[in-house]
Amino acid sequence: MERRLHTRHRARTTVYVQMPGRKGRLCKARNLSANGVFVETANLGLQKGTVVELAFAINLGSVTKIHRRTAVVA
Repeated sequence: MERRLHTRHRARTTVYVQMPGRKGRLCKARNLSANGVFVETANLGLQKGTVVELAFAINLGSVTKIHRRTAVVA
């Protein structure tokens, strides 16, 4: 049974994940919704509840915007 409040949409973009006290890593976003994003990573050793910073580019035609968001590892 699906419990998501918002539909997930396919995404194929690179996301920079900055972890507290550690060097950031480039990862791949696979899908996103209004309230979340699935980021495919190697094992970064992050525990559930860890707060991370995400940075990703959104191409709007002639303009590319960099979005930065705080996220919580689920």
